[in-house]
Amino acid sequence: MDYNKIPSPCYVIDEQLLRENLTLIKSVKERAEVEIILAFKAFATWKVFPIIREYIACSTASSLSEARLAVEEMGSKAHTYAPVYTATEFPQIAACSSHITFNSLAQFEKYFPQTQNHKHQISCGLRINPEVSVVETDLYNPAVAGSRLGIVAADLPEKLPEGVEGLHFHVLCESSSYDLEKVLNAVEADFGKYFSQIKWLNMGGGHLMTRKNYDVEHLIALLKNFKVKYPHLQIILEPGAAFVWQTGVLLATVQDIVENHGIKTAMLDVSFACHLPDCLEMPYKPTIAGATDEVVGKPTYRMGGNSCLSGDYVGSWSFEKPLTAGDKIVFEDMIHYTTVKTTLFNGVSHPSIGIWTQNNDFQLIRKFGYEDYKGRMG
Repeated sequence: MDYNKIPSPCYVIDEQLLRENLTLIKSVKERAEVEIILAFKAFATWKVFPIIREYIACSTASSLSEARLAVEEMGSKAHTYAPVYTATEFPQIAACSSHITFNSLAQFEKYFPQTQNHKHQISCGLRINPEVSVVETDLYNPAVAGSRLGIVAADLPEKLPEGVEGLHFHVLCESSSYDLEKVLNAVEADFGKYFSQIKWLNMGGGHLMTRKNYDVEHLIALLKNFKVKYPHLQIILEPGAAFVWQTGVLLATVQDIVENHGIKTAMLDVSFACHLPDCLEMPYKPTIAGATDEVVGKPTYRMGGNSCLSGDYVGSWSFEKPLTAGDKIVFEDMIHYTTVKTTLFNGVSHPSIGIWTQNNDFQLIRKFGYEDYKGRMG
């Protein structure tokens, strides 16, 4: 990318890298004979959906807005799951959905009758909780003790309620095929007795099949072997991050350098709290192009955000030469779970969104301004 052609701050999607991920995902879908759909909760930049639709046809939604986006911009009805539905929104959600998963038996009993009153067919399912997960951070672990997500085996009747056509589990996060194997064994042990009663099994998201060194062949073999045992089941995977993993950056610019007790902070035109929230929530330290972890003797800096939150910083990184105002900072792999989670806290300027095309040209997708902030406040 020629960063001189890109406004700062800006999220930039690399079209070529995106297409490489999509090619791999489509290959897994076809070779394993399963359905793979895009999870909007990780990526919903709809102006690139025309590219995604060349490879993948459907998507999964977790809200009315996402379900509408599926219909309006993906051109297909959503596979919808939400932790809870409301009477106000459910009729519209049903109108936009081909599949609806319920988080509890009570929600299923309340809303299932409404799914039978539509011109199009809606297949309903229940979210189950296998109480097994490899996710170490509780904030992202749906199977943690006391989880509000999904029904545990002990709370299901021997025969599923009439109208339940599928089961859905989601307990992975940026996980491997071997993690899926561990979870799938638990699901089969505790919920396998229901497989003869259903038509589909949704294995949720968190399958990071586009990550370097992910064992794609093991994933395909695992899915194919499972289908041999249960040939009547349609298998659905709904990764989000895998679609856009390592496909773009967040470009920022150093505005100032401040020092306190020997700690130097590069003050940027972006905010971790507002624009890179997972860096504080997970937490994790992102990769910066041209920088390394701290090296004694080299110019070293924390990266400081431009919001008023005291903890709006991450660090530290070392550079080959001292940073000065005007230097570009390129945060790598900043497309998944960024634009969908950003906030307008403090009214700080929101990064633009753009795409670096296969023709080595920059196209601006969206620029944000005062009206976006004002419109959310009243």
